[in-house]
Amino acid sequence: MDKTTWIYLDDIRTPAENTDIEWHVVRTPEAFIEEIKRLGLANISGITFDHDLGPKAMQEYYKNVRPNFSLDYENIQDEITGYDLIKWLVDHYYEVNPEKLEMLHSEKKKLDSIPFPKITVHSANPIGSGNIMGYVNNFFKNEARPESCIRLFWPLDPKSEQ
Repeated sequence: MDKTTWIYLDDIRTPAENTDIEWHVVRTPEAFIEEIKRLGLANISGITFDHDLGPKAMQEYYKNVRPNFSLDYENIQDEITGYDLIKWLVDHYYEVNPEKLEMLHSEKKKLDSIPFPKITVHSANPIGSGNIMGYVNNFFKNEARPESCIRLFWPLDPKSEQ
């Protein structure tokens, strides 16, 4: 059986080896965009997102999200998060498939397959995770697809937890 191609977006953690998945681990927003363009959306089986990708986002998580269950994007406005990257990914999809913008919720749209990877979120940040899932599930709904994005914690390589 051939391995499926997945992108793992996380600045710290690494997924455990999996005999069914060829992981492409990306650590930065720039590397994420480069890898998407290099592989092409139609060749990516799935992408799993972390939300907090830099020191300010991590500070916001520990100072605000964790104790207060509140996320203030103003505190991390100069830092790119997984939420910013899911928005970029949807925009990129429409750049590559401009005809999809012309289709409304027609029967043809429901029958056309979309070259878009499965999306999961593995972030520990519950608000950031919810924002990513909400954005991509709304995109799926607009594309007449099941709202399938979930929060899923992939098994980690024990070395990434040290």
